[in-house]
Amino acid sequence: MARVIDQLWEWIVVAVGLLVVLGGVLLGLVRGRGRRTKSAPTPTRGAGGSTDVLPGVGDDATPPRDAPKRSIEDAGSVDTLPAPSDEDLPPVQPTPTLDRPDAPAGRLQRLRARLARSNTALGHGLLTLLSRGKLDEAAWEEVEDTLIASDLGVEASTELVETLRSRVKIEGTTDEATVRGWLREDLLRLVDPTMDRTVVSSRVDGRPAVVLVVGVNGTGKTTTVGKLARVLVAEDKDVVLGAADTFRAAAADQLETWGARVGVPTIRSDRDGADPAAVAFDAVKAGAEMEADVVLIDTAGRLHNKVGLMDELGKVKRVIEKQSPIDEVLLVLDATTGQNGLRQAEVFAQVVDVTGIVLTKLDGTAKGGIVVSVQRKLGVPVKLVGLGEGPDDLAPFDPEAFVDALLA
Repeated sequence: MARVIDQLWEWIVVAVGLLVVLGGVLLGLVRGRGRRTKSAPTPTRGAGGSTDVLPGVGDDATPPRDAPKRSIEDAGSVDTLPAPSDEDLPPVQPTPTLDRPDAPAGRLQRLRARLARSNTALGHGLLTLLSRGKLDEAAWEEVEDTLIASDLGVEASTELVETLRSRVKIEGTTDEATVRGWLREDLLRLVDPTMDRTVVSSRVDGRPAVVLVVGVNGTGKTTTVGKLARVLVAEDKDVVLGAADTFRAAAADQLETWGARVGVPTIRSDRDGADPAAVAFDAVKAGAEMEADVVLIDTAGRLHNKVGLMDELGKVKRVIEKQSPIDEVLLVLDATTGQNGLRQAEVFAQVVDVTGIVLTKLDGTAKGGIVVSVQRKLGVPVKLVGLGEGPDDLAPFDPEAFVDALLA
């Protein structure tokens, strides 16, 4: 009996195991069917044999083959943003008109008549005296006085009179044409055409040339710098201006206006009374960064007998030289000041090593003899002359044209 019960329990265990296995198989089949039902449908082929594109995948990129083609005319009908109207566009800024400076060559010849009118005492006066039939001692003294009055200087006047007296005595003639020829030769020798009168205006050793412009109050330094910029622009030079006159009201504005007329940038301070040496330093630095040909630095006018102001000018020079050597120092002199201008020139030359002279106001009441006297006093040439208030009335000095104008 017990044995029958044991066999019965074995069959029950086996049956339960089979039920468990069968239940697991059925559960797996049900889950697999559910996953297949949720998956994306398989694409089907249409009547034309093409595969239908699934919605949302490339339906904009690939139109059906039988879709009508769009013509070029149809393309214009597609909705687009409206074209901006003239009112929507920003205002067009007018292009600034730059001046075209006159070429430097021939400027002095063009101004010869103006120079001749202002120097009749030296030219016509001398010729009138020398063409007299008889030249006695009193006449020669009058000739010498005329030369001295024209700012030629005592030494140069005495030298010229002695040379003329010797020629008249040797040749035995006072013919006006002959005397004019002698006077031209002697004046030209005194003016000295052998001096180098070029203004350094080209790059030196891969850096811009630096030109420092100095002088006393009222000689026209800022105007001279502006006019010199025009001369250099006419020679196709790239110029940068430095407004180191920081004490005179509106000096920087004046220089900037000169530069803007010919398209030249101006380096300046935003406040009056700034350190002029710092402005000059920044101008030279900016010129190097812009790869300019030349930097022109305007300085404040100062009286030659004011020690503090002259020391400040020396500081400007030293600060610039920390950035770059100074290639040219132009001293601007008012030609009407005569012998007083020579004293000014001496003091400036001691402080900043003047390399050239700019004579302004050589027209009007100026006397041409100052060209000779200032060159002798400093041993440096007159390089530029101003003969009027026009923007192009600054001319490179030409000794022969100058002497011819005196004797015109």
